[in-house]
Amino acid sequence: MKFEKHIEIDAGDRKVAQVLVDAVDLSKQALKRAMQKGCVWLTRNKGTQRVRRFDKVLRADDTLHIYYDDRVLSSEPQAAVLIADEALYSVWYKPYGMLCQGSKWGDHCTINRWVERHLEPQRPAFIIHRLDRAAQGLILIAHQKRTAASLADLFQRRQVDKRYRAIVHGHLAELMTLDGEIDGKPAVSHVVAVDYAPGQDRSLVEVTIESGRKHQIRRHLSRAGFPIVGDRLYGREGDEQDLCLVSCYLSFVSPTDGIRKIYTLPESLQPGL
Repeated sequence: MKFEKHIEIDAGDRKVAQVLVDAVDLSKQALKRAMQKGCVWLTRNKGTQRVRRFDKVLRADDTLHIYYDDRVLSSEPQAAVLIADEALYSVWYKPYGMLCQGSKWGDHCTINRWVERHLEPQRPAFIIHRLDRAAQGLILIAHQKRTAASLADLFQRRQVDKRYRAIVHGHLAELMTLDGEIDGKPAVSHVVAVDYAPGQDRSLVEVTIESGRKHQIRRHLSRAGFPIVGDRLYGREGDEQDLCLVSCYLSFVSPTDGIRKIYTLPESLQPGL
């Protein structure tokens, strides 16, 4: 089942629950579950945001929106793993398939929503940077708007040391610097060989980047003749396994205490040949 409905509220003091039950052919429990997964929105005073409280009181001239898609709402991500809780921010392992951004149809498969629901004590969660849906690894989540702005500024000023590991097709035996433009913008990636499996003709490489263009590592390695294993966009045709690209290292001077922090993904979560 997939539908969307937009309900104009002409009288105040009605609760979301009453309006949705009257307007949509779904049980109250089904609607509650859908709301928690982020598919119900409220427009008020020209602003629109998600609403999750079934007992929220509506006002005249509000508009309630529901974007219901069984396929989206039935999706369940793998569990994210807490790497470090620094109070005002935390560091997590984002698994394959987990999103960094939701849609109007829901946000329960995003890393920030996972953190809001599972981190104790509970705190708001703000995305600082992103990983592709198919990529895995370390990601920062802020728990205060001021901290989110400070961390985002570090990324903007390129003061975060980020390292990635990937398994690629082919034998990469030396250091490479890849500087081909991405979408008309300068982009630089440095690639170092870590290991090689001759039986598979695959190499384990470590990558650092000086810029953060869309799919930069995937596109650079593909152009160089070393596509990442499992890359269904830029890799080999018929390569159907999960993308072997992992964010494995983050280091920066924390804006919360001025101390340099180093976070490394446990070996058990890193790719290997």
